[in-house]
Amino acid sequence: MAINLSTAGIHLYYAVEETKGTRPTTKEAYKDLVGVKSIPSLNPSPETLETTTLNETEYKTYIDGLKDLGGALEFTFNLTQELIELWDTLMEEYEAGKAAEKTTWFLIDIPGLTKGTYFPGNPSSMGIPEAGVSSVLEITNYITPTGAPIQEAKPTA
Repeated sequence: MAINLSTAGIHLYYAVEETKGTRPTTKEAYKDLVGVKSIPSLNPSPETLETTTLNETEYKTYIDGLKDLGGALEFTFNLTQELIELWDTLMEEYEAGKAAEKTTWFLIDIPGLTKGTYFPGNPSSMGIPEAGVSSVLEITNYITPTGAPIQEAKPTA
């Protein structure tokens, strides 16, 4: 019998490659981006490419095309001083890694699943969020994927 999962306890982590071309695999390499409130879907539908010929008389035919994550992904956070400092550190480490031609990896860790979802990406600098009366101050931060998401074993301790 399947066990249903909750969103409680989900974490978003990042790590910059220590060795160029090798995704970090140890828990110590990843830093927790605390305060994440929503994570976008990394499950896009493939494009459908029409292949209908003149021989068809009733239905069009299709093949699967490419999947599109839609550019920059939106991650919503509670805005805190801790998040600002973490995001500033992320940006510094990302820029240093970029200069050394190293990739920044992100990990979505869902409790109850044996694998984590990893994707390489480029974070954008944090801006200033909108604000309203009597509401939690939230911010949307952006990460542009530079490769396909993969599901692999979670980092080891």
